[in-house]
Amino acid sequence: MRVAAAAVLTIPMLFSSCSRSNNLLMGRVETSVGGHTIVVTDCYRTSVDPPTTENAGGITTYSFAPCRDAQVSIRGDQLMVNGQSYGRIGPTDSVLVDHGVVSTHAK
Repeated sequence: MRVAAAAVLTIPMLFSSCSRSNNLLMGRVETSVGGHTIVVTDCYRTSVDPPTTENAGGITTYSFAPCRDAQVSIRGDQLMVNGQSYGRIGPTDSVLVDHGVVSTHAK
């Protein structure tokens, strides 16, 4: 009886924390910044801070840190994840950080 009651209370809570931008069940977080879609997997958070935008010297920097082990930054056209540079990306390229492996996809 207690297990059933716990399931009844837990399941709606899990589904309420699932959306396109944050899927707790799948560990997937997604956002869009400056024409780029950023997806981070293996990120099990009930809420995620939105990305930040900074403009200095005519160069826009987008930063997104949904998990403590996934820090994504796009400065101009340069992609950086967890302090490591991944080079240039196109103006609408998407970024995937999948269990620590970084890949980009041209749109």
